[in-house]
Amino acid sequence: MLTVHLLVALAVAGKLGWDRATLPRVWARTIPMDPDDPLRGRYVRLWVDAADRRDAGPSEATGRVEFLVADGQLAVREAVGWRGFLLREPPPGQARGVVVAEPMAFFIPEHAPDPSRPEPGKELWVEVSVPHRGLPRPIRVELRPAL
Repeated sequence: MLTVHLLVALAVAGKLGWDRATLPRVWARTIPMDPDDPLRGRYVRLWVDAADRRDAGPSEATGRVEFLVADGQLAVREAVGWRGFLLREPPPGQARGVVVAEPMAFFIPEHAPDPSRPEPGKELWVEVSVPHRGLPRPIRVELRPAL
């Protein structure tokens, strides 16, 4: 049984490693929320700020989108059919455009500083790999001066 668990863990690690090596990577502005959960451990849920909406259709914060990398930036476009992720209005004063309704989870070590509480004048950015389908996968986070 231990061998099966090890093989599954190695397969997942191999898949994620392959994705990081082959998929496009880009930095995106995020909105942090919910920094701790007793059952899951210490993590930050990140809403991707989709202010750059390339071909995303109407300007309302509705509809389904998919992710792509355009001009070295994370962008969204209108998804075809039922696939894709919904957009929603951000919390007041926290984003320039709209955010993707499904947040990403970024797990942080127990004793690392909490990036979800940036000091004034700073924004939280995340480096993500962008799969052909699905949410971007967070790799690392960074605080940057607010734009």
